[in-house]
Amino acid sequence: LQQNPYSIKLWFAYIKAKASAPRRVQYLIYERAVKELPGSYKLWKAYLMARTSGCSGLCIDNPEYEATNSAFDRALVFLHKMPRIWLDYIEFLMKQKKITRARRALDGALRSLPITQHSRIWELYVKFIKEGEVPQETALCAFRRYLMLEPDHVEVYIAYLRTIGRHDEAAQKLSLVVDDEDFTSMEGKTRHQLWM
Repeated sequence: LQQNPYSIKLWFAYIKAKASAPRRVQYLIYERAVKELPGSYKLWKAYLMARTSGCSGLCIDNPEYEATNSAFDRALVFLHKMPRIWLDYIEFLMKQKKITRARRALDGALRSLPITQHSRIWELYVKFIKEGEVPQETALCAFRRYLMLEPDHVEVYIAYLRTIGRHDEAAQKLSLVVDDEDFTSMEGKTRHQLWM
């Protein structure tokens, strides 16, 4: 590695050789590797997976969680076009119940990724909203943004409005859907069922 620090194969061989070493030593090797090859998706992915698996079973306020969040932040500086890194990071933040940080990461992913990959992020965003820990106004703003990209998913929004008790807005959206001749229900409902 001193002669050829740019070989991913050598770094993985070194990490494999140190598999029985303490986690701290393994993390140090990964840190050295990503310092030499900051654009390597394979190295970052393995490092981040090692970090997240190292957090399982720990108390949520353990400093390891923050160190892992920091590693994700550093990875995203170089790999901001990789949706898998964003998704893993956001799911990790959701597990920690870091609402604001997860929302900011979701917004960052939407800004960084091309629009063709937004559907993957929005799927997680909708799940994040439905978990119910996001303030209502924030959730509604996010859902309205989602409908700009995917107007066909209005039924999901209507169902959400009904669960939070916003029946007036749900009725207005439903009437717009029923009045739209071109609307096709994603849930396979007929116009009569929508009226009902």
